[in-house]
Amino acid sequence: MAIKNALLVDDSKVARFALSKLLEGRDMEVNMAGSAEEALDFLNSHDRPDVIFMDHLMPGMNGVEATKAIKGNPDTSGIPIIMCTSKKSSSFMEEARNFGVYNILTKPPHTEGLTLVLDQLDRDVTDGTLPEVPPVGDIVEHEEEQLEVPQDASVEMSVKGGNGAAAVGSEANVVPLTSELIEQIARSAVKTHINNRLHELLSSLFDEQFDHLKRALDESRNKQESAIQDKLEAMNQLIEERTRHLRDEVAAEVNLNLARELADLKRELKQNTGFTGEHMAELKDHITSVQTIDTEFWQTLQSEAIQQAHEISRETAEDIAQRTIDLFVAQQRTASSKVYTLGLAISLGIFSVGIAWLSGLFG
Repeated sequence: MAIKNALLVDDSKVARFALSKLLEGRDMEVNMAGSAEEALDFLNSHDRPDVIFMDHLMPGMNGVEATKAIKGNPDTSGIPIIMCTSKKSSSFMEEARNFGVYNILTKPPHTEGLTLVLDQLDRDVTDGTLPEVPPVGDIVEHEEEQLEVPQDASVEMSVKGGNGAAAVGSEANVVPLTSELIEQIARSAVKTHINNRLHELLSSLFDEQFDHLKRALDESRNKQESAIQDKLEAMNQLIEERTRHLRDEVAAEVNLNLARELADLKRELKQNTGFTGEHMAELKDHITSVQTIDTEFWQTLQSEAIQQAHEISRETAEDIAQRTIDLFVAQQRTASSKVYTLGLAISLGIFSVGIAWLSGLFG
């Protein structure tokens, strides 16, 4: 949404409060001013808002004069102004547009009317279709009751007597100050004064009622918060007390169960202490079976070792004899018969000694 912040200008605290709550419900940032003069000072010293909600009737500078001042300033002339008034006539809406008002919001404001006005303003701002600001010279303020006097006319006292009509100056723009004109002027002034005074009184009355209601609501809220706090503290104490009792009960129950389990365990241990005759018989049978297995294993291992030793000695003897024969044949070819005989004797002696040694080792 393009409209994110607004300035509320109203001399009534009640009206400002009611409209601000509606705008804050639309996630808008709201600033407020209690008079038109305060609003002009705000615009000169702060960033410009996206929209201004201007009250129509205010003491001092009214909403129409404030609108003319805002639209006459080039820095603020582009800010859309929504006039808040109780007047609902189409003629007043047209007149308001003539002096720069974007739209009219009837008082008291309602959610539906505010939504329609802001949605239309958001579309116009987004699409760039805001109405052009009329030149300052073209802004015309319309009074509630117009006097039937030409704009450039002057007033002249009428002369008493029968020739009063002839005594009036011959100029066409000179208006005689008759009793009807005086009455009309007085009635208009009195009406304006009464309206302004009534507005001030009503605003003051609403503000006093608002302050009184706000104080009453604050006191009620404080009392309610105090009562709620007292109830919460009482509830917390009750919960803590009951929890403490419950904790004690649970601890006692757990201790009782543990004591029972420990007693049962002690009874079982007493019943199963030491080896029974059956346990001793089983252990004896187990030891005997293990010894039998170990004896058989070592006997088998010893017989296999002796058999492997015999095979190794036989293979070694055969290998030595074969080597001796081969050596004898080789030496027979190259050496004399004496040397051959001596070598053969030595070899046979060594072979005999080896055989005897192996036989004594494994015998």
